[in-house]
Amino acid sequence: MSRKYFGTDGVRGKVGTFPITPDFAMKLGWAAGTVLASSGTKEILIGKDTRNSGYMFESAMEAGLSAAGVNVAFVGPMPTPAVAYLASTFRADAGVVISASHNPYYDNGIKFFNNSGTKLNDEQELEIEALLEQALKNDAMQCVSSERLGKARRINDAPGRYIEFCKGIFAKDLTLEGLKIVVDSANGAAYHIAPNVYSELGADVISINDKPDGLNINEQCGATHLDSLQTAVVANNADLGIALDGDADRLMLVDDAGNVVDGDQILYILAKAAKLQGNMNGGVVGTLMSNLGLELALKDMDIPFKRAKVGDRYVVEQLKNIGWKLGGEGSGHILHLDYATTGDGIVASLLVLTALIQKKQSLKDYVAGMQKLPQVLLNVRLTQNNADDILNTDSVKQAVTEAETILANTGRVLLRKSGTEPLIRVMVESTDSVASQAQAEHIAMAIKALL
Repeated sequence: MSRKYFGTDGVRGKVGTFPITPDFAMKLGWAAGTVLASSGTKEILIGKDTRNSGYMFESAMEAGLSAAGVNVAFVGPMPTPAVAYLASTFRADAGVVISASHNPYYDNGIKFFNNSGTKLNDEQELEIEALLEQALKNDAMQCVSSERLGKARRINDAPGRYIEFCKGIFAKDLTLEGLKIVVDSANGAAYHIAPNVYSELGADVISINDKPDGLNINEQCGATHLDSLQTAVVANNADLGIALDGDADRLMLVDDAGNVVDGDQILYILAKAAKLQGNMNGGVVGTLMSNLGLELALKDMDIPFKRAKVGDRYVVEQLKNIGWKLGGEGSGHILHLDYATTGDGIVASLLVLTALIQKKQSLKDYVAGMQKLPQVLLNVRLTQNNADDILNTDSVKQAVTEAETILANTGRVLLRKSGTEPLIRVMVESTDSVASQAQAEHIAMAIKALL
């Protein structure tokens, strides 16, 4: 059974447009609180990123959860992985993050974590949606009696606790002294955390995009817009640059020459380091979008590789199913289940820094063993939410068949609808960059003709 509101990363959309409205958030809080309370949930931790709409949705979620008889603990602006970690640390029964991750400020979203720090499973989300649908149709919620209403409290030392957790990832016999690092926090949830983590470990930190105003989150900065980081790294003669997105669950890197090191390359670095240390313990899980160059580089090191559906939740599921620890996406969601239960940009960066220091190599030299195949990704924005219908039309299927025929055995084509935006993503990968671009545009034109 498909989910109506939950995508691959919770509920997300434009603020003020259904379902990202205060009324929906309140009823979602009530539905989630009711479902989770039935299995013993008493308190839920709520964190958010730096969007100005976060205050509104924080209050709406509090009202809904309280009506369901669930207590609330606020931690303020915090990275998504921090909320997942802190939910366990503070012995809360679940966590909520109010964030649209890498999206612009005018979007927002709501995602849930259980008390193990992992996202709710499909069955839980479907149960919440069923109850939510009743509340939306009847325009009413069944509030618990007054003596059972949930209470709210604010936790003031959450940032410090998470900083110490991150520092604990880094081996005590290592230091970042002597390294100059540029850190781009995307004017997001890690603005008051990430720079402190690296500086307290000894690095000379140059912090950029760390002054959120509620509207500038992800605005030409962070993991999805690397120009300012590349410029800053080169201008300051830094050793490398670290870019997070608005909720700090993504990581992208820039080497000392200003070259981008993406999520696939980061997975290669971590897998290579684990292999050298003799603790690979399995293989790597990527996604259908992972660059073929990663798969080939891992094969050269005799490291198994598997592909999951796009979305970090599916990477986590496959890792757990086969008992592996390392996985992620080219977009920068990096998972290492020995250290974190969800994608954590700061944790992943510290694991990369550990590998570089132990090998005494620069980022550029370390990643040189992986050669990425030319990959073109085009996003076609839809005028309505009809991605499934478009993907099943004969003209689009024919365009894909034509592209695959031209590429033959030198590449591959992948079409998928976004789980977070009204987009169809067209990916073409081959040994020939010109052919990749031409065929991606050919398929995109076939889709646009239907809009």
